Amino acid sequence: MTTTQQERSVPKPVFTDAEAGAKEFPDSKARRYNYYKPQKRKQSHYEDVTVEVQPDPRHYLSQGWLYGFSDGRGGYPMDWTVLKAWGSDQPSPHRGPGSGGMFVEEWPATGWHEFRDPNEEWELTLYRYNSNVVRQVTQNIESARQAKAFDQWNPNWVRFVEQHVGAWMHVDHGLGLYLFANANRRAPTNMHNNAISVNSMHRIRAAQDLALYNLTLTEEIDGFDGSAHLQTWNSDPVWQGVRELAERLTGIDDWCEAIFAANVVFEPLVGELFRSQLIQQAAPRNGDFVTPTVIGAAEYDFAERDLRYTTAMFELLTADREFAGHNIAILQDWMSTWTAQALSAARTLQPLWSQPDAKPPRFEDGLDRAKSRFSGIVTSLRLEEPKELAQ
Repeated sequence: MTTTQQERSVPKPVFTDAEAGAKEFPDSKARRYNYYKPQKRKQSHYEDVTVEVQPDPRHYLSQGWLYGFSDGRGGYPMDWTVLKAWGSDQPSPHRGPGSGGMFVEEWPATGWHEFRDPNEEWELTLYRYNSNVVRQVTQNIESARQAKAFDQWNPNWVRFVEQHVGAWMHVDHGLGLYLFANANRRAPTNMHNNAISVNSMHRIRAAQDLALYNLTLTEEIDGFDGSAHLQTWNSDPVWQGVRELAERLTGIDDWCEAIFAANVVFEPLVGELFRSQLIQQAAPRNGDFVTPTVIGAAEYDFAERDLRYTTAMFELLTADREFAGHNIAILQDWMSTWTAQALSAARTLQPLWSQPDAKPPRFEDGLDRAKSRFSGIVTSLRLEEPKELAQ
């Protein structure tokens, strides 16, 4: 028996040459983006996935903001910081009914779009870097466990680590989650967003490193109190200056001031003072060669990565072709305010230098080195040392 197959009634495609990719343009076969000017001769992968990713009506978004706030402001308002980059005062192209595809002869671009993160951070680099750090820290701690290295610690140093090294995780967690993550949302370009969000993840990961280290020590050292850091952070007078300053930093509304106060002022004068001039110096003298590897990972995050993008960001603003004077005046004012508070907080930590059995170098010597480090950062940004540094 023969079966006749009926032809199914399916609409046949009709090509009109209006399909995506049908029309030939001069750069139709180009394999690189050309909508931005690369910082160097050859555009980088970082620039391809970062530059102009965040929409902006001052940069090619001809239909205006695609989203906004209940008060009528759209996207990323320029007044989220009082600092300015060239072109900031120029109005966005006027929009009205039916003006969505309006041609703009000269886009009122701003100098904010000139920033490039020297670390070239984006999603892939974040995952690679943090996974490598966590892997290395985990291996160091596991090697110490197998070698029974924690048995070599001075008993007084055990108490010091459970109270004071553990307390620093509160600083990292607070700044990472409430300062940098907040500033990331407020920054005006994707280049800023990526760099600041990576900074946020560095701080949160460092807090997690200390928390997990704290759990390990609780298991490995008899009598180690894994909750002692909570009482220290909440009540110990030595830490209340740092705690107050950290909480004030998280309350800054201006995103540029938050980054400046945290990375240019707080970190050199308080963070590096605690990590490099106290923990890194005292730990080996008290039989502890493990804690410096955990603390050192966070120190590297700041010294070699987070400070690098911060310097590049503010160098552009202090050398801006339109608002350099305006920016420098504001940054000098911020620096005076936060330097006084940072030095006050640093001095409340001074009693920690006398607590280990084997003492680190003198507090005043460590503070002088921290001040020198801070001075070098400030002058590299074309700013003057604040008079408060003499305190």
